[in-house]
Amino acid sequence: MRRVTEEATMVREQKQTSPVRALPRASVLDTARVIGRVGIPLLQRGVIVRRPSQTRLMERVDADRHAVALLQELRQKYGAGPLRLRMPGRRMVLVLSPDHVQRILDETPEPFHTATREKRAALAHFEPAGVLISSTEDRPERRRFNESALDTDHAIHRGADAMIGAINDEVDRLLADRDVLTWPDYSRHWMRMVRRIVFGEQTADDEQLTDDMLALRSAANWAFLHPTRRRVRERMLAGIDHHLSNPEPGSLAEYAARAPQTPTTFPEHQVPQWLFAFDAASWASWRALALLGSHERQAGDALRSLEGLDLRQPHPLHVMRACVLESLRLWPTTPAILRETTRRVRFEGGPVPEDTALLIYAPLFHRDDENLDAAHRFEPEMWEDERAAMEWPLVPFSAGPAVCPARNLVLHVTSTVISRIFSERRPTLLDDRLDPSEPLPGTLDPFSLRFALTDH
Repeated sequence: MRRVTEEATMVREQKQTSPVRALPRASVLDTARVIGRVGIPLLQRGVIVRRPSQTRLMERVDADRHAVALLQELRQKYGAGPLRLRMPGRRMVLVLSPDHVQRILDETPEPFHTATREKRAALAHFEPAGVLISSTEDRPERRRFNESALDTDHAIHRGADAMIGAINDEVDRLLADRDVLTWPDYSRHWMRMVRRIVFGEQTADDEQLTDDMLALRSAANWAFLHPTRRRVRERMLAGIDHHLSNPEPGSLAEYAARAPQTPTTFPEHQVPQWLFAFDAASWASWRALALLGSHERQAGDALRSLEGLDLRQPHPLHVMRACVLESLRLWPTTPAILRETTRRVRFEGGPVPEDTALLIYAPLFHRDDENLDAAHRFEPEMWEDERAAMEWPLVPFSAGPAVCPARNLVLHVTSTVISRIFSERRPTLLDDRLDPSEPLPGTLDPFSLRFALTDH
């Protein structure tokens, strides 16, 4: 007993004499640089829905390349972090280490919750009971509902046969009598396809639903600063509820009707996130077309992978899937991954208090030329082993327990769309922004991309 007492005394004395480690803290100037090069460009182009004019401006100044260079500089200056920022009225840390990214995403939602203060303020505009901003109590059953309806664990959704019909029909319409392919045409047919996949044929021309969603997401860009458009939100949610209550066979609405539910699941609040995810997927697939339309070797590999396949039937399409993933690595549609601590958490460098926001800036890891040889090149081979790629981390759909439940569904739809386009016509990018002999730009505006369509 005396020996134990002596050891306890020694431990207390060591704690009193040893300095308490604290996370490195950015200077006021460096915090301002992070706000200026990372935060403001994210807000300026739109976090929830992109503003085309600002996205074009961000490409012109190559905003993401400058942001990555700054964060690499801060990592060398302050170490692996996390790095505390001097944000007025908000505890926030910047994640600079791949090991810390893995830990935070693996330990979501406890103690690193998805429902950050900022995310709640934004997403509540159109999905106030959505899974991403749900409480610890409500989240598990809402997550189960999403995973069941979206068939999260399978590369090809169990309802893919009906989805393929909508995809092929809209691609046929898109390519008919057209020699030049532009974003307005692509996005119009894309949203028709999405409505048919989610709700069925009855909503193919229901632009009111997706217009309401766009209006609410535009308000969500302003988060706390924009009043809630309650009438629009109620109309949209009522429309979704109607479609879910009368599901068409083969639609995602039918699988939602079969998914496990409780009185607090609120399925109509989960579906807006599906529409949100499919909107971002349109940018990813369009940029993947741009990569293939400017890189002959990779386009040749992709075309050869389609030989002998009947694309009016579901297929895994591994090569095209890798091209979409590579598009998302180069230009992630969700560049800022946010988490919030639910309790005090310790990292090697020191503790992070409860209610601290953690910012993972995905382009830092996706375009880290200090660690990735192919950081600025189009290398779909990087995704031959998706699990290994995510360990770096390459996280276009986040990762861990909060990985996007629509990941496989989105990848199958996008890879099928671009496979159909390439099997019918040969898209060639009509400018030299993606010159294979030069490093690819850090920021790419999808809305101004144009393609010439030629026969094979």
